[in-house]
Amino acid sequence: MSEQTLIFTFTELRRGFLRLASHFLPNEDDANDAIQDAFCRLWPRRDEINTKEEAEALTVTTVKNLCIDALRKKHIDTVEIEEWRDAEITEAADEIIEREERFRQVKSIIDKELSPLQRDIFYKKEFEDMSVDNISKELDMQPTAVRMQLSRARKTIRECYKNQNSYDTEY
Repeated sequence: MSEQTLIFTFTELRRGFLRLASHFLPNEDDANDAIQDAFCRLWPRRDEINTKEEAEALTVTTVKNLCIDALRKKHIDTVEIEEWRDAEITEAADEIIEREERFRQVKSIIDKELSPLQRDIFYKKEFEDMSVDNISKELDMQPTAVRMQLSRARKTIRECYKNQNSYDTEY
C-alpha cells in the first residue's frame, strides 16, 4: 500500500513538483534531477508513508531541500577568481533571490487576501495541478463556480501584487 501511495503521488503530482523545483532551479534538467533524486531518497522510507498527503508533504520538503543544496553546490563549484565570472554568479544568485522574494510575496497575498474557499481552489489548481472538474467534484461545486472563484482569486492576487509593488517604487 505504501509503495503504491508514493508512486501514485509522484505520477499524479509530478508537474506540481517540477513547478516547485523550477522556482529554485532555472534549468529544467536540474529541476527534473531534483525530483528524481527526491523519489530515490524517499523510496527506502516507503513503508513509513501511509497517506497521499504525507507522501506529498515529504516530497515537497525533499525537493525544496535538494534544490537549495544544488544551488549552494553550484555556487561553490562555479566561483572563480576572474571578476567577470564572479559578477555572473552574483547576478544569477540575485535573480534567484528576487524570484524567491516574489514567490513569498505572492504566497503571502494568497494566505492573507483570499477567502478560504478561493485559497483552497487556487492551491488545488496551481500547486496540486488538479483539473477544474476534479476540484468541483471534490468540493461539491459546479465547474463554473470553481472557475469563477479561481478567476476572482487570480484577480485579487494580481491587484494586490500590483498595489504592493507600485507602492514600493513610489518611495
